[in-house]
Amino acid sequence: MIIMEEALMINWGYVIILFILGFFVYWRKSLDLLGSLTMIIMGIVIIFSAGVNWLILIVLFLIMSLLATKYAKPYKNSIGEYEGRRTAKNVISNGLIAFLMAAFGGYYLPFVGGFLGSIATATADTLASEIGVLQDPVLLTTFKKVPPGTDGGISFLGTAVGIVGAGIIGFCAYMLGIMPDPYVSIKIAIISGTVGCFMDSLLGAVFERRDYLNNEHVNLLATLTGAIVGILCVL
Repeated sequence: MIIMEEALMINWGYVIILFILGFFVYWRKSLDLLGSLTMIIMGIVIIFSAGVNWLILIVLFLIMSLLATKYAKPYKNSIGEYEGRRTAKNVISNGLIAFLMAAFGGYYLPFVGGFLGSIATATADTLASEIGVLQDPVLLTTFKKVPPGTDGGISFLGTAVGIVGAGIIGFCAYMLGIMPDPYVSIKIAIISGTVGCFMDSLLGAVFERRDYLNNEHVNLLATLTGAIVGILCVL
């Protein structure tokens, strides 16, 4: 009983830290108010359902994505590709699948792979988009050169950075005790992150460019793809 009470006290301590983090990203204009509140609510559920180590992995994705967004800001502004403050729609489209995987990960082991796959995809896609814009891309479906920031565009630089980002997520998942084997963790993250990232580009090239889907729809479907691949890697 005492141990349970101590665990609850520790978890509530993490909740306080989460509120501080939410205020910080809002103050830094990385997320708007609703986006920050959405992040906090999802984080609280993850803390009490899966554990703070799962939340830390999401925070690592958030840190990498914010750093990548701020990188080369003047150049991105000059070509109209600086996204700036993100909204609740961004939080949900990139984090909903990971949130669901974490909420039920303790009840069904393959969801651990799904969680890792969705975070790896969100990381790979964000880094590929934010860093890949520095290199002239080609359209995935035709391999013809397109302007930076074009939906469905891919570049060697963006792809390489995305794969590295996914690998970092895999290694951190092992270090946080989410996955027991470092090789398996990194392998799942790289495979699922790469597949999910290319799915994002494919959906962008085929559907988003024609306004059948918007960016949030594409991100959600891409992270779902990454989660499915992660689950299959665990089975």
